[in-house]
Amino acid sequence: MSAGPAGDSGSSAAAVGPLAPVVRDGAAILIGFTRALTAAGLVIGPARSATFLAATAALHVDDPTDVYWAGRACLTAGPDDIPVYDAAFAAYFGGRRPRRPPGAPPPVTVLRSVLPESQPPAGGPDQDDDEEPPIRAEASGADILRHRDLALLSAAERAELARMLALLRPGLPWRTSRRRRPARRGAVDPRGTVRRVMAAGGEPQRPARQRRRVRPRRIVLLVDISGSMTAYADSLLRFAHVLARRRPADVEVFTMGTRLTRVTRALASRDPDRALAAAAQAIPDYSGGTRLGEVLRAFVDRWGRRGTARGAVVVVFSDGWERGAPDLLAEQAARLRRLAHTLVWVNPHKGKDGYRPLQGGIVAVLPSVDHFLAGHSLATLQDLVEVMRDA
Repeated sequence: MSAGPAGDSGSSAAAVGPLAPVVRDGAAILIGFTRALTAAGLVIGPARSATFLAATAALHVDDPTDVYWAGRACLTAGPDDIPVYDAAFAAYFGGRRPRRPPGAPPPVTVLRSVLPESQPPAGGPDQDDDEEPPIRAEASGADILRHRDLALLSAAERAELARMLALLRPGLPWRTSRRRRPARRGAVDPRGTVRRVMAAGGEPQRPARQRRRVRPRRIVLLVDISGSMTAYADSLLRFAHVLARRRPADVEVFTMGTRLTRVTRALASRDPDRALAAAAQAIPDYSGGTRLGEVLRAFVDRWGRRGTARGAVVVVFSDGWERGAPDLLAEQAARLRRLAHTLVWVNPHKGKDGYRPLQGGIVAVLPSVDHFLAGHSLATLQDLVEVMRDA
Protein backbone atom coordinates (compact mmCIF):
# COMPACT_ATOMS: atom_id res chain seq x y z
CA MET A 1 0.00 0.00 0.00
CA SER A 2 1.36 3.44 -0.76
CA ALA A 3 0.36 6.65 0.92
CA GLY A 4 -0.92 9.87 -0.64
CA PRO A 5 0.79 13.20 -1.25
CA ALA A 6 2.94 15.03 1.26
CA GLY A 7 1.22 16.51 4.32
CA ASP A 8 0.36 20.13 4.94
CA SER A 9 2.14 20.45 8.28
CA GLY A 10 5.37 19.02 9.70
CA SER A 11 8.04 17.09 7.90
CA SER A 12 8.25 13.39 7.21
CA ALA A 13 10.91 10.98 6.14
CA ALA A 14 11.49 10.43 2.47
CA ALA A 15 9.65 7.57 0.87
CA VAL A 16 11.48 4.33 0.45
CA GLY A 17 11.12 2.63 -2.89
CA PRO A 18 8.91 -0.46 -2.50
CA LEU A 19 10.06 -3.92 -3.42
CA ALA A 20 8.02 -6.70 -4.94
CA PRO A 21 4.52 -7.07 -3.41
CA VAL A 22 4.04 -9.93 -1.01
CA VAL A 23 0.69 -11.48 -0.15
CA ARG A 24 0.21 -11.34 3.60
CA ASP A 25 -2.55 -11.61 6.11
CA GLY A 26 -4.13 -8.24 6.93
CA ALA A 27 -3.68 -8.62 10.68
CA ALA A 28 -0.03 -9.51 10.14
CA ILE A 29 0.45 -6.30 8.16
CA LEU A 30 -0.95 -4.18 10.95
CA ILE A 31 0.90 -6.06 13.67
CA GLY A 32 4.08 -5.65 11.66
CA PHE A 33 3.45 -1.90 11.57
CA THR A 34 3.04 -1.74 15.36
CA ARG A 35 6.27 -3.70 15.74
CA ALA A 36 8.01 -1.24 13.42
CA LEU A 37 6.77 1.60 15.62
CA THR A 38 8.00 -0.21 18.73
CA ALA A 39 11.42 -0.73 17.11
CA ALA A 40 11.48 3.00 16.33
CA GLY A 41 11.01 3.78 20.02
CA LEU A 42 7.26 4.32 20.49
CA VAL A 43 5.48 2.61 23.39
CA ILE A 44 2.61 0.70 21.78
CA GLY A 45 1.73 -2.17 24.09
CA PRO A 46 -0.78 -4.99 23.64
CA ALA A 47 -3.80 -2.84 24.56
CA ARG A 48 -3.23 -0.31 21.78
CA SER A 49 -2.43 -3.08 19.31
CA ALA A 50 -5.66 -4.89 20.18
CA THR A 51 -7.69 -1.67 19.78
CA PHE A 52 -5.93 -1.06 16.50
CA LEU A 53 -6.91 -4.52 15.15
CA ALA A 54 -10.48 -4.38 16.52
CA ALA A 55 -11.09 -1.02 14.89
CA THR A 56 -9.71 -2.34 11.63
CA ALA A 57 -12.08 -5.30 11.65
CA ALA A 58 -15.06 -3.07 12.46
CA LEU A 59 -14.53 -0.27 9.95
CA HIS A 60 -12.83 -1.90 6.95
CA VAL A 61 -11.17 1.40 6.01
CA ASP A 62 -9.24 1.15 2.75
CA ASP A 63 -8.10 4.76 2.27
CA PRO A 64 -4.34 5.31 2.87
CA THR A 65 -5.15 8.73 4.29
CA ASP A 66 -7.44 7.13 6.86
CA VAL A 67 -4.72 4.58 7.56
CA TYR A 68 -2.25 7.29 8.43
CA TRP A 69 -4.54 9.46 10.55
CA ALA A 70 -6.19 6.53 12.31
CA GLY A 71 -2.82 5.04 13.22
CA ARG A 72 -1.58 8.42 14.34
CA ALA A 73 -4.65 8.87 16.58
CA CYS A 74 -4.41 5.38 18.12
CA LEU A 75 -0.69 4.66 18.24
CA THR A 76 0.91 7.96 19.29
CA ALA A 77 0.89 9.32 22.81
CA GLY A 78 1.81 12.94 22.17
CA PRO A 79 3.40 15.49 19.82
CA ASP A 80 6.90 14.09 20.42
CA ASP A 81 5.84 10.77 18.87
CA ILE A 82 4.61 12.29 15.60
CA PRO A 83 7.98 12.67 13.78
CA VAL A 84 8.89 9.08 14.67
CA TYR A 85 5.45 7.87 13.56
CA ASP A 86 5.74 9.75 10.23
CA ALA A 87 9.13 8.26 9.46
CA ALA A 88 8.04 4.73 10.42
CA PHE A 89 4.85 5.04 8.34
CA ALA A 90 6.86 6.15 5.31
CA ALA A 91 9.41 3.37 5.76
CA TYR A 92 6.90 0.58 6.37
CA PHE A 93 4.23 1.41 3.79
CA GLY A 94 6.56 2.98 1.25
CA GLY A 95 4.89 6.40 1.06
CA ARG A 96 4.80 9.90 2.47
CA ARG A 97 2.51 11.39 5.06
CA PRO A 98 -0.99 11.83 3.55
CA ARG A 99 -2.89 15.10 3.74
CA ARG A 100 -6.04 15.17 5.84
CA PRO A 101 -9.03 16.74 4.05
CA PRO A 102 -9.76 20.30 5.31
CA GLY A 103 -12.14 20.29 8.25
CA ALA A 104 -12.17 16.51 8.57
CA PRO A 105 -11.50 15.25 12.12
CA PRO A 106 -8.78 12.64 12.47
CA PRO A 107 -10.26 9.12 12.52
CA VAL A 108 -10.16 7.22 15.79
CA THR A 109 -9.70 3.74 14.40
CA VAL A 110 -7.76 1.95 11.71
CA LEU A 111 -8.00 0.15 8.56
CA ARG A 112 -7.03 -2.66 6.28
CA SER A 113 -5.10 -2.66 3.03
CA VAL A 114 -6.73 -3.98 -0.14
CA LEU A 115 -5.64 -4.76 -3.68
CA PRO A 116 -5.12 -1.76 -5.95
CA GLU A 117 -8.21 -1.09 -8.05
CA SER A 118 -6.24 -1.71 -11.21
CA GLN A 119 -5.35 -5.26 -10.17
CA PRO A 120 -8.06 -8.01 -10.30
CA PRO A 121 -8.46 -10.54 -7.51
CA ALA A 122 -6.11 -13.48 -7.62
CA GLY A 123 -8.95 -15.93 -8.35
CA GLY A 124 -10.01 -14.26 -11.63
CA PRO A 125 -13.55 -13.32 -12.75
CA ASP A 126 -15.03 -16.62 -11.57
CA GLN A 127 -14.01 -16.03 -7.97
CA ASP A 128 -16.84 -16.05 -5.44
CA ASP A 129 -17.88 -12.48 -4.56
CA ASP A 130 -18.27 -13.45 -0.91
CA GLU A 131 -14.65 -14.56 -0.67
CA GLU A 132 -12.26 -12.00 0.77
CA PRO A 133 -9.59 -10.95 -1.77
CA PRO A 134 -6.00 -11.52 -0.69
CA ILE A 135 -4.59 -8.53 1.14
CA ARG A 136 -1.32 -7.28 -0.30
CA ALA A 137 1.47 -5.30 1.26
CA GLU A 138 4.68 -4.01 -0.19
CA ALA A 139 7.89 -5.16 1.43
CA SER A 140 9.62 -1.99 2.54
CA GLY A 141 13.21 -1.34 1.60
CA ALA A 142 13.78 -0.15 5.15
CA ASP A 143 12.72 -3.52 6.56
CA ILE A 144 15.20 -5.26 4.24
CA LEU A 145 17.90 -2.76 5.19
CA ARG A 146 17.45 -3.59 8.89
CA HIS A 147 18.83 -7.07 8.24
CA ARG A 148 21.61 -6.15 5.81
CA ASP A 149 25.22 -6.61 6.87
CA LEU A 150 26.63 -3.20 7.76
CA ALA A 151 29.88 -4.01 5.98
CA LEU A 152 28.09 -4.57 2.64
CA LEU A 153 26.05 -1.35 2.46
CA SER A 154 26.43 1.13 -0.36
CA ALA A 155 26.88 4.84 0.28
CA ALA A 156 23.16 5.49 -0.27
CA GLU A 157 22.22 2.62 2.05
CA ARG A 158 24.59 3.93 4.72
CA ALA A 159 22.91 7.33 4.51
CA GLU A 160 19.49 5.71 4.91
CA LEU A 161 20.80 3.60 7.80
CA ALA A 162 22.08 6.75 9.49
CA ARG A 163 18.56 8.21 9.32
CA MET A 164 17.10 5.01 10.74
CA LEU A 165 19.62 5.00 13.58
CA ALA A 166 18.66 8.58 14.41
CA LEU A 167 15.07 7.35 14.92
CA LEU A 168 16.05 4.87 17.64
CA ARG A 169 14.70 5.67 21.09
CA PRO A 170 16.40 2.96 23.14
CA GLY A 171 15.18 2.12 26.60
CA LEU A 172 18.27 2.01 28.79
CA PRO A 173 18.74 0.09 32.07
CA TRP A 174 17.94 1.31 35.57
CA ARG A 175 19.15 0.20 38.99
CA THR A 176 17.80 0.39 42.52
CA SER A 177 19.56 3.05 44.58
CA ARG A 178 20.44 2.84 48.27
CA ARG A 179 18.65 6.11 48.84
CA ARG A 180 14.96 6.04 49.65
CA ARG A 181 12.06 8.33 48.85
CA PRO A 182 8.60 8.81 50.40
CA ALA A 183 5.95 6.57 48.84
CA ARG A 184 2.38 5.44 49.40
CA ARG A 185 3.45 1.83 49.59
CA GLY A 186 6.60 0.20 50.81
CA ALA A 187 8.55 -0.27 54.01
CA VAL A 188 7.67 1.79 57.08
CA ASP A 189 9.78 4.93 57.44
CA PRO A 190 10.50 5.20 61.22
CA ARG A 191 11.81 8.76 61.14
CA GLY A 192 9.01 9.98 58.89
CA THR A 193 6.44 8.33 61.15
CA VAL A 194 7.90 9.97 64.27
CA ARG A 195 7.87 13.37 62.57
CA ARG A 196 4.18 12.90 61.70
CA VAL A 197 3.32 11.98 65.29
CA MET A 198 5.26 14.95 66.70
CA ALA A 199 3.64 17.34 64.22
CA ALA A 200 0.21 16.06 65.39
CA GLY A 201 0.99 16.69 69.05
CA GLY A 202 1.59 13.05 69.90
CA GLU A 203 -1.62 11.71 68.37
CA PRO A 204 -1.32 8.40 66.51
CA GLN A 205 -0.87 8.85 62.76
CA ARG A 206 -0.76 6.65 59.73
CA PRO A 207 2.80 5.27 59.33
CA ALA A 208 4.96 7.00 56.74
CA ARG A 209 6.34 4.69 54.07
CA GLN A 210 9.31 4.77 51.76
CA ARG A 211 10.77 2.98 48.75
CA ARG A 212 14.19 2.81 47.21
CA ARG A 213 14.92 5.31 44.47
CA VAL A 214 15.54 4.14 40.92
CA ARG A 215 18.58 5.56 39.14
CA PRO A 216 20.02 5.06 35.63
CA ARG A 217 22.60 2.31 35.30
CA ARG A 218 25.81 3.40 33.61
CA ILE A 219 26.57 2.07 30.13
CA VAL A 220 30.17 1.75 28.89
CA LEU A 221 30.82 1.10 25.19
CA LEU A 222 34.23 -0.10 23.99
CA VAL A 223 34.37 0.04 20.18
CA ASP A 224 37.14 -1.75 18.28
CA ILE A 225 38.28 0.54 15.43
CA SER A 226 41.16 -1.65 14.18
CA GLY A 227 41.62 -2.58 10.53
CA SER A 228 39.50 -5.73 10.76
CA MET A 229 36.57 -3.70 12.16
CA THR A 230 36.82 -0.69 9.82
CA ALA A 231 33.73 -1.68 7.81
CA TYR A 232 31.61 -1.61 10.98
CA ALA A 233 33.26 1.21 12.93
CA ASP A 234 31.25 4.09 11.42
CA SER A 235 27.87 2.46 12.08
CA LEU A 236 28.87 1.34 15.57
CA LEU A 237 30.02 4.85 16.50
CA ARG A 238 26.74 6.24 15.19
CA PHE A 239 24.93 3.72 17.39
CA ALA A 240 27.09 4.84 20.33
CA HIS A 241 26.16 8.44 19.55
CA VAL A 242 22.44 7.56 19.77
CA LEU A 243 22.95 6.06 23.24
CA ALA A 244 25.14 8.93 24.40
CA ARG A 245 22.58 11.52 23.30
CA ARG A 246 19.77 9.52 24.93
CA ARG A 247 21.41 9.68 28.37
CA PRO A 248 24.52 11.90 28.25
CA ALA A 249 25.44 11.67 31.93
CA ASP A 250 25.34 7.86 32.08
CA VAL A 251 27.00 6.66 28.85
CA GLU A 252 30.76 6.46 28.30
CA VAL A 253 32.28 5.62 24.91
CA PHE A 254 35.85 4.48 24.25
CA THR A 255 37.62 3.24 21.13
CA MET A 256 40.12 0.39 21.10
CA GLY A 257 43.01 -0.05 18.68
CA THR A 258 46.65 0.08 19.59
CA ARG A 259 45.58 2.39 22.45
CA LEU A 260 42.50 3.37 24.42
CA THR A 261 40.76 6.64 23.47
CA ARG A 262 37.83 8.24 25.29
CA VAL A 263 35.44 9.82 22.76
CA THR A 264 32.48 10.61 25.04
CA ARG A 265 32.99 14.36 24.77
CA ALA A 266 33.51 14.18 21.01
CA LEU A 267 30.11 12.47 20.65
CA ALA A 268 28.32 15.14 22.69
CA SER A 269 27.20 17.09 19.60
CA ARG A 270 23.55 16.65 18.66
CA ASP A 271 24.41 16.33 14.97
CA PRO A 272 25.66 12.78 14.24
CA ASP A 273 27.95 13.82 11.38
CA ARG A 274 29.63 16.51 13.46
CA ALA A 275 29.96 14.12 16.37
CA LEU A 276 31.64 11.46 14.23
CA ALA A 277 33.94 14.04 12.66
CA ALA A 278 34.99 15.17 16.14
CA ALA A 279 35.53 11.55 17.18
CA ALA A 280 37.67 10.89 14.09
CA GLN A 281 39.93 13.80 15.04
CA ALA A 282 40.27 12.45 18.58
CA ILE A 283 41.17 8.89 17.48
CA PRO A 284 44.88 8.59 16.59
CA ASP A 285 44.90 4.88 15.69
CA TYR A 286 41.84 4.48 13.46
CA SER A 287 41.99 1.43 11.15
CA GLY A 288 45.31 0.30 12.60
CA GLY A 289 46.31 -2.70 14.65
CA THR A 290 44.76 -3.92 17.87
CA ARG A 291 46.06 -5.02 21.26
CA LEU A 292 42.86 -5.95 23.04
CA GLY A 293 44.50 -7.33 26.16
CA GLU A 294 46.67 -4.25 26.73
CA VAL A 295 43.80 -1.88 25.93
CA LEU A 296 41.41 -3.64 28.32
CA ARG A 297 44.09 -3.54 31.02
CA ALA A 298 44.49 0.20 30.44
CA PHE A 299 40.73 0.69 30.69
CA VAL A 300 40.38 -1.32 33.90
CA ASP A 301 43.37 0.40 35.54
CA ARG A 302 42.54 3.99 34.53
CA TRP A 303 38.75 3.98 34.40
CA GLY A 304 37.14 0.73 35.51
CA ARG A 305 38.57 0.48 39.01
CA ARG A 306 37.88 4.18 39.63
CA GLY A 307 34.16 3.73 39.18
CA THR A 308 33.37 3.92 35.48
CA ALA A 309 32.77 0.18 35.11
CA ARG A 310 31.55 -0.59 38.63
CA GLY A 311 27.98 -1.83 38.41
CA ALA A 312 27.78 -0.80 34.73
CA VAL A 313 26.63 -2.57 31.61
CA VAL A 314 29.87 -2.88 29.63
CA VAL A 315 29.55 -3.61 25.91
CA VAL A 316 32.62 -4.53 23.86
CA PHE A 317 32.31 -4.34 20.07
CA SER A 318 35.13 -6.43 18.62
CA ASP A 319 35.77 -9.38 16.34
CA GLY A 320 38.34 -10.76 18.79
CA TRP A 321 41.41 -10.60 16.55
CA GLU A 322 44.24 -10.22 19.06
CA ARG A 323 47.88 -9.55 18.19
CA GLY A 324 49.00 -10.05 21.76
CA ALA A 325 48.82 -13.01 24.10
CA PRO A 326 45.30 -14.45 24.57
CA ASP A 327 46.12 -15.16 28.22
CA LEU A 328 46.42 -11.43 28.94
CA LEU A 329 43.07 -10.79 27.23
CA ALA A 330 41.41 -13.56 29.25
CA GLU A 331 42.81 -12.13 32.50
CA GLN A 332 41.63 -8.58 31.75
CA ALA A 333 38.19 -9.75 30.61
CA ALA A 334 37.80 -11.58 33.93
CA ARG A 335 38.82 -8.43 35.83
CA LEU A 336 36.34 -6.38 33.86
CA ARG A 337 33.57 -8.89 34.51
CA ARG A 338 34.15 -8.70 38.28
CA LEU A 339 33.68 -4.92 38.14
CA ALA A 340 30.73 -4.75 35.75
CA HIS A 341 27.12 -5.61 36.38
CA THR A 342 26.88 -7.24 32.94
CA LEU A 343 29.55 -7.81 30.28
CA VAL A 344 28.31 -8.05 26.68
CA TRP A 345 30.59 -8.94 23.77
CA VAL A 346 29.32 -8.01 20.31
CA ASN A 347 31.08 -9.64 17.36
CA PRO A 348 29.77 -8.65 13.88
CA HIS A 349 31.06 -11.89 12.40
CA LYS A 350 28.80 -13.95 14.67
CA GLY A 351 25.85 -13.10 12.43
CA LYS A 352 27.40 -14.72 9.37
CA ASP A 353 26.53 -18.23 8.23
CA GLY A 354 28.92 -20.89 9.41
CA TYR A 355 30.57 -18.74 12.06
CA ARG A 356 32.35 -20.55 14.87
CA PRO A 357 34.04 -18.80 17.83
CA LEU A 358 37.51 -20.14 17.05
CA GLN A 359 39.64 -16.97 17.21
CA GLY A 360 42.04 -16.98 20.10
CA GLY A 361 40.69 -13.70 21.45
CA ILE A 362 37.07 -14.85 21.42
CA VAL A 363 37.93 -18.19 23.02
CA ALA A 364 39.80 -16.32 25.74
CA VAL A 365 36.96 -13.95 26.68
CA LEU A 366 33.90 -16.20 26.35
CA PRO A 367 34.16 -17.62 29.91
CA SER A 368 33.82 -14.07 31.28
CA VAL A 369 31.05 -12.86 28.97
CA ASP A 370 27.39 -12.77 30.01
CA HIS A 371 26.01 -12.23 26.50
CA PHE A 372 27.73 -12.99 23.18
CA LEU A 373 25.81 -11.25 20.39
CA ALA A 374 26.05 -10.41 16.70
CA GLY A 375 26.20 -6.74 15.78
CA HIS A 376 26.35 -6.89 12.00
CA SER A 377 22.97 -5.26 11.24
CA LEU A 378 20.49 -2.74 12.58
CA ALA A 379 18.20 -5.57 13.68
CA THR A 380 20.95 -7.15 15.79
CA LEU A 381 21.78 -3.75 17.31
CA GLN A 382 18.13 -3.46 18.32
CA ASP A 383 18.47 -6.89 19.96
CA LEU A 384 21.47 -5.50 21.83
CA VAL A 385 19.36 -2.60 23.09
CA GLU A 386 16.87 -5.08 24.55
CA VAL A 387 19.67 -7.00 26.29
CA MET A 388 21.04 -3.78 27.80
CA ARG A 389 17.58 -2.64 28.88
CA ASP A 390 16.89 -5.93 30.68
CA ALA A 391 20.36 -6.20 32.26
